[in-house]
Amino acid sequence: MPVAQDVIRHAAERPSKLAVCGPGGELTYAELAGKISGAARHLLRRGIGPGAIVALALADPVELLAAVLAADLAGATPLIGDHTWDRRRWSQVTAPVGPVAFVGRPLPYAAGPPVRREPQPDDLAWACFSSGSTGRPRAIVRRRASWTASFPHLGDLAGIGPDDVVLVPGPLVSSLYAFAAVHALAVGATAVVPGRWPARRSLAAHLAGATVVHLVPHRLPDVAGHPGSSLRAAVVGGAALAPGTREEAGRAGLHVLAYYGATELSFVAVDVDGDGLRPFPGVEIEVRPEAGSAFGEVWVRSPWLAQGYLGDAAGPLRRDRDGWVTVGDVAEPYRPGEVLRVRGRGDGAIQTGGATVVPEDVEEVLRKVPGVGDVVVVGSPHPSLGAVVTAIVEGAPPRSLLEATARSGLDAAQRPRRWYGVPSLPRTATGKPARALVAARLADGDPGIRRLI
Repeated sequence: MPVAQDVIRHAAERPSKLAVCGPGGELTYAELAGKISGAARHLLRRGIGPGAIVALALADPVELLAAVLAADLAGATPLIGDHTWDRRRWSQVTAPVGPVAFVGRPLPYAAGPPVRREPQPDDLAWACFSSGSTGRPRAIVRRRASWTASFPHLGDLAGIGPDDVVLVPGPLVSSLYAFAAVHALAVGATAVVPGRWPARRSLAAHLAGATVVHLVPHRLPDVAGHPGSSLRAAVVGGAALAPGTREEAGRAGLHVLAYYGATELSFVAVDVDGDGLRPFPGVEIEVRPEAGSAFGEVWVRSPWLAQGYLGDAAGPLRRDRDGWVTVGDVAEPYRPGEVLRVRGRGDGAIQTGGATVVPEDVEEVLRKVPGVGDVVVVGSPHPSLGAVVTAIVEGAPPRSLLEATARSGLDAAQRPRRWYGVPSLPRTATGKPARALVAARLADGDPGIRRLI
């Protein structure tokens, strides 16, 4: 069932209940249902229906959610992008996808009869980009069942129901936050969508009314034990929790549900009580050993997997003939029934101070430095920024030259703050530097990786 139909059902049962609240206003379920239906009729009259891809670039998160659900109700595939991209940037990122219908303004309302169609589990019902505006995004698409059928499991694990107020304090271009907002509407809760991390005063006001929050790990200390907070649960994804963070939240009366996944894989494993990551319902996990390494590559088989990349774009997602997939993440050896210990992210995207940095973009610039044989860029944990960009250089160029090149060729968020050197980088079977393995060895304090000073 499309989430829009869930919203319409909630509107019939509790029309005056607040559905969504954003910086530009709020809508009851009755108002949201009417807005979605009218916008879906508008799309269909423009010939935008089943099989069409609708690129959405709206700054207002409430209008964006309404447009997403309207596209879904019309049978089209909504593709959320960054509203700050200009049309040239949009043309670049959608070129592999093919023709798209672009929506850069709130959709108008069109009167008419209810929109009726028979949704199918295999409908392409959701698409998003795999990285933010500092990278080269790939559009990932998933079928309806792979998305919405996981909703009840998350609801049960986190205890999210129709009486909750769910704070989603991040941009909806992120699949983590978009999923959280749509899940809240599917279960009939109130979704609070400020569109970005709120300023201190706004955060305090949101926490006074919210019962559940979705966020990334480095933001958990900002909400745990906040004076006047009504939070009872936090759903945390995107990276591993720092030691002691869960315990600190627990002392403040906040239950933490942490999960591991990827945009291409959706949910893979979940930690509900602090005892470690276990497979998310319906998920099978294998860690396949890598020759000469203490770690292995994480492979997953589940109902929640993405269909793939739109336009057959290249990306880290790989499949085998038995239905297992991987994005190259690295973990310690694993057997069913044990705790999964993930050690590195295969896609390598680094979340630093609210920006998304794609390692390949940084590596491309640094490879031009004389004396650099090759380079791997990873994220290193940071208490306030979430992560900092870290470069591991093959060779022995002076750090001053590396930093000068970074200043001249990279944005501020992309510039490495930590520099290391190695005689040679480990490589995959295809000859590429093994980024996730390098990250795991760095985290383990491998003496072969030396700090550049």
